This record gives sequence, C-alpha cells and structure tokens, in this order.
Amino acid sequence: MRILLTGGAGYVGSACLRRLMKNGHDPIAFDNLAEGNAEAVPQDRLVVGDLDDREHLTDLLCTGEFEAVMHFAAVASVPESIHDPDTYYRVNVQGTKNVLDAMRRANLKRLIVSSTAATFSFAAAMPLDEDSPQKPEVPYGTTKLAAEWMIKDYSRAYGLGYAIFRYFNASGADLDGQHGESRRHESHLIPLIFAAALGKRPAISVFGTDYDTPDGTCVRDYVHVDDIAQAHERAMQQISEGQGRSYNLGSGTGATVLQVLKACEKVFGGPIPHQLVARRPGDPGTLIASPRRAIEELGWKLTCSDLETIVSSAWRWHSAHPNGYGEKKVVRNSRANGPELVSEVASR
Repeated sequence: MRILLTGGAGYVGSACLRRLMKNGHDPIAFDNLAEGNAEAVPQDRLVVGDLDDREHLTDLLCTGEFEAVMHFAAVASVPESIHDPDTYYRVNVQGTKNVLDAMRRANLKRLIVSSTAATFSFAAAMPLDEDSPQKPEVPYGTTKLAAEWMIKDYSRAYGLGYAIFRYFNASGADLDGQHGESRRHESHLIPLIFAAALGKRPAISVFGTDYDTPDGTCVRDYVHVDDIAQAHERAMQQISEGQGRSYNLGSGTGATVLQVLKACEKVFGGPIPHQLVARRPGDPGTLIASPRRAIEELGWKLTCSDLETIVSSAWRWHSAHPNGYGEKKVVRNSRANGPELVSEVASR
C-alpha cells in the first residue's frame, strides 16, 4: 500500500515508516521537522510540510495516489500544554481536522491515528482498558480526546475506517542501533537518564518518592517502538470503511522510575547522577495498560517490550549518537509519478 505518514520523521512515525518499507509497502513521510528528523527516513520519502497548510496537504493526498493515512503529527508535552493550550488546540485538533478534510477531498477511507494514555482519567482503576473513563486532566489529553471524537464523527458521517492507538510510554530504539529517540526538547525518562550518563545534563530528577508503589516512585508502562510499529501495520491490514476501533498499546506491566534508572545503570556500567525531588503536580502514581484487545483482535505480539530490551536498545543508540541525529545538507529528490520530496535538516 502507498501510505502517507503525517509526522513520519518523528520518533514513532519514522519507526513505522521503516517497518512498512521493510515489509514491501510504499510509505511517505509528511513532516515540518519541528521535532522530527529528516535523517530518520530515506531522503526520497520525505515531504516537508505543515498541518496548518491544508492546501498543501490536500494537493499531496489528491495527487499522490495514496491508499491510506497514518496520522502521527502532534505536539505532545504535558507541561507545555498547560502553559500553551493555544498551540495544542491548533495542532492537535485543527491539524487533525485538516487531515480529515484532505482525506475527504482525496476520497481516502483508511486512517490510523496516534493518540495517548493521557486521554484517560488518572484516577481510574489499573490496568486501563479501552472502556476505562476518558477524563483528561491536562490540555494535551483534552486535545487528543477531542481529535478522537472528531474522527468517530467523520467515520459515522463519511464512511471513514479508522484505528486509534493510545500509546503509553513509547520507548527503546531500533534493534540494529541505526535509529532512536532524538528530540530538540526531550521529556521522556530513558533518554533523559542516558543524557545524564553521557554528561549532557548534570543529573536526572526523580519526582516523588512517596507514592503507593514498590519503591515510592511513579510506575509507568513502557512499550518498545518496534512493537508499536507492528501494531500499526497489523491494523492497516484490517481496517474496513465506515468502521473503527480504539486500542491501548502498552506492555501490560509497569516499572518504577528507580527500576528504570537501575536498568539504565546496568547497561551503562555504573551509577548515573540523579536527585530525589518533590512530586510534580498532576503526576499519577501508576499508569498501566491492558493490551488485551490489540492482542486478541489484531494478533499483536509483544516481541521486545521487556525493560531489559527497551533499555539496552536505547543505550546502544544513545551511546553511538550522543548528539542525536547530526546535521545534513539540503537534499532534493523527486519520485516518478509522485510529488517532489524534499529532505531538509536544520542545524541543532
């Protein structure tokens, strides 16, 4: 299938693109490179563009002979969303509407959407399944839930077939060490720990040690990015027009912050600077997914989401690429019978 991936140069989007290529599909990334990395996708598979530019997106879908869309493009920082909700509603809600409207113009009926565990109530019973109450407590979760509602409305009205994936903690790196997690403004635990290990930051902060958990620190569900990519490919093969389903993507188990730190220290080979500090407002003590629906309905198999594999694959990437993706020159390519594809990287 020929598939457009919005946000396809990002961490999860590019992992999905690489898997689709490996298995014989024809994926193209559409990314503004604000957080994505052109080096994470082949040069001839990147269209540089923004969700705000509805005309560009519509023209691309109408002329590119696409059969489906995977929508990853979003802004995704909980603290930032609290201080800047305007950006979150513009990108996560209006940007999703632009994708849906462009798909209607192009008569495309297959959509896979990247959503988040932040749409759920943090007070709900664990593990969270797809029927757990969705009562987001931060603008990031609110805007992603609004996008979910809009997709369901479009499905009922216009025959859109969809799958919505609610990620828990996407983690790890390609098992061959060639690609990994690299953001301009990192907020995820494992990359921050390894940044401290490599001297890129003075220490890692552990927020809260008095939760009702095995060691008092927060428990989170970590799922390897390769397993997430596998779920997307499986869902794409099963989508039917006018029908849709939501799935939680997590390992079904949890690890505390200190357990993750200890696992990182093991692969690093020594202590990693850290400090114990007070809780952050709004952080729930435990967030764990039930992945049963994806396993039973999609045939999803968790192949590398154990903590050891997640951490060792991440360390392989970060130790080999301490500065993330490097700077590249502008390279322009065109594909026969398709849009011009542009690969650009801003210097870090």
